[in-house]
Amino acid sequence: MNASQNIAKDRDGATRCGFAALVGAPNAGKSTLLNQLVGAKVSIVSRKAQTTRALVRGVAIEGDAQIVLVDTPGVFKPKRRLDRAMVASALAGASDADVALLLVDARRGLDEDAAAILARLAEVRVPKLLILNKIDLVPREKLLALAADFNARETFDETFMISALTGDGVTDLRAALARRMKPSPWLYPEDQLSDAPLRHLAAEITREKIFERLHDELPYQSTVETESWTNQKDGSARIEQTIYVARESQKKIVIGEGGQTIKAIGQAARREIEEAAEQKVHLFLFVKVRENWADDPERYREMRLEFPKDE
Repeated sequence: MNASQNIAKDRDGATRCGFAALVGAPNAGKSTLLNQLVGAKVSIVSRKAQTTRALVRGVAIEGDAQIVLVDTPGVFKPKRRLDRAMVASALAGASDADVALLLVDARRGLDEDAAAILARLAEVRVPKLLILNKIDLVPREKLLALAADFNARETFDETFMISALTGDGVTDLRAALARRMKPSPWLYPEDQLSDAPLRHLAAEITREKIFERLHDELPYQSTVETESWTNQKDGSARIEQTIYVARESQKKIVIGEGGQTIKAIGQAARREIEEAAEQKVHLFLFVKVRENWADDPERYREMRLEFPKDE
């Protein structure tokens, strides 16, 4: 047990800890909710669907409880190898957790995606909570009817209505999750917010900035890898990252006219990486074409995903 866990245990002689998995359709708001529960950014947020690829863990503290939150990839109908890996990762994350949270975009209601997830959740043998998100955009009568509809189709221990964006209802949800954690030493130091290595988080931040800048022009199949992270004598970090795209035409889009697009992406990413790393950062971005990266097992290991075999 580390020093932080000892401090926590000495407060009242006991601590609790466990895992809570966030499951839902793409763009339901899982990454936003994870960041709200943790109180800091640990998962990338984008309006482009399926941006979360691997299981991202955030660590929230509530009283004597440490809640390890798992932001799973959005569950959707898989078409490609990468899609299959992401769906398998999401369901495995839910099955391995102490509690599974189904997050639903209340505006979309019980649509085809939500119905498909409900069917898959029947395989998950852990307590389940229903979380209706974006309640600030939906009339109360519709919310109550929606909650009743979901609970008629699946057994949920509790139902919560929240706005992950504003934080409305998140405090009650965090407290409920804390009550469900089992007696256990804390798994992470008290000041650790995520189990993702900084190299991985830095790559995810840059990938988010690419989505924000090029969401209409660049296909979903692009990835970022942190190739090197060197701490300098002055306390700053020199970071080199490579952006991999599938075709030469996509490389030109990322670079932009006169290098303006990649410069803007780099500036935005550098600011957030500095905040996460708590040090000055010199970020260097390179763009390379790797036509079949989505079929390369090594890339899946970089993203902390299992490489699925051909069906």
